[in-house]
Amino acid sequence: MYHYYYDGPDGAHDACPATQAAEEPVRDLPVGPAPEPVPELPVGRRPRKGRSERGAVAVLLGLTLVLGGLAVALAIQSKPLDISAMAPEEGNAENTQTISVDLELQRYPNGDGTTLTLMDRPETAPLSFQEIYQQVSPSVVSITALLPMGSSQGTGVVMTADGYIITNAHVIEGAFRADVSLEDGRSFEAKLVGSDETTDLAVLKVEADDLTPAVFGDSDQMVVGDTVVAIGNPMGEQLRGTMTDGILSAINRDMEVDGNTMTLLQTTAALNTGNSGGALVNDQGQVIGITNMKLISNVSDNTLEGLGFAIPTTTVKPVVDALIADGVVTGRPTLGVTVRAMYDFEQEEYGVDQGLLVVSITAGSGADGKLEEGDVLLTANGADLHTIDDLMAVRDELQAGDSIDFQVRRGEDTLTVTVELMEQYQLEG
Repeated sequence: MYHYYYDGPDGAHDACPATQAAEEPVRDLPVGPAPEPVPELPVGRRPRKGRSERGAVAVLLGLTLVLGGLAVALAIQSKPLDISAMAPEEGNAENTQTISVDLELQRYPNGDGTTLTLMDRPETAPLSFQEIYQQVSPSVVSITALLPMGSSQGTGVVMTADGYIITNAHVIEGAFRADVSLEDGRSFEAKLVGSDETTDLAVLKVEADDLTPAVFGDSDQMVVGDTVVAIGNPMGEQLRGTMTDGILSAINRDMEVDGNTMTLLQTTAALNTGNSGGALVNDQGQVIGITNMKLISNVSDNTLEGLGFAIPTTTVKPVVDALIADGVVTGRPTLGVTVRAMYDFEQEEYGVDQGLLVVSITAGSGADGKLEEGDVLLTANGADLHTIDDLMAVRDELQAGDSIDFQVRRGEDTLTVTVELMEQYQLEG
């Protein structure tokens, strides 16, 4: 059997199965008419293309974020850590020295007006692999993220000459310091501009004025079969600046990680631990994606090869622009509940012929204290709820701050409960 995996100290730790039993919960408002839950789609996603371009994700596959060199995985609190040590004075056990350690990345001010520009694909002859590497490699950097008791390594792509750098959110997650190393040997400490867990994108800023920015192309102008290369740092510093080649093997591929669906480019170009945040480049030397994951197998006699993924630049641009402007991405209203469709025997048990079952509630959300696990949502703003799509349709017409009036079956009682929608980033911290 195959599973989704995140990189951990020994290569991976189990995160979220690729397929789920129907009774298992999935985060806030999954899509799908059957009892099997599917994760919420963020508001404002660009329209999907035809199913023939996306294909279906095979069941029982495994996924890993290609983050490099993670030494220790710890939960990081967003507050200083006090480390106390005994002073050298004898006979005074209460005399201590306190060192305050900030466990958050320093923030860079938002709102300077910088935006990401996507260029049209030139109608010229393709560049050679040597020409592509020579053009793009100075724009690919190594990122070392320091954790309280360990470190991790990934890759980033230079966006502007004055030091804006794009990488994956999971590369710098939990870090209190991030160092950026350039191809020419220079190194800078980076500040955090913003990070978005939903799209796995983050923007860093270093104090420089002479970096080599990459040229970013429009991923919507790519088609299956186009030649691409990936440039990054597999195994971190050990093999930094590695280029692998392949083709674009699928576009608009929906992949689920930790209850969140990302629509990605799929490529045969080899990606490995440390490639996270690197560049997927077309044959004109334009960055058309930010590499972030690959499929793996945990079955000894099954091998998965050439299944890498990258965030398309048409997703990267609006997210990066929002992070530079505000530090967060807005416009994703969420209820903060986990719901699923009901089986026939459950409807009979609850005495209903429709409804969605509340499986869990996110602390601090609008539903916290209003709804309870085991509630059955019968209607939303007067609309009957037969499938999760019915609830999605109601939510997608609203914004953060708006409310939904639910008719709820709780035990033997039928109640009216009002829940206010929140911005998703507020629940993600």
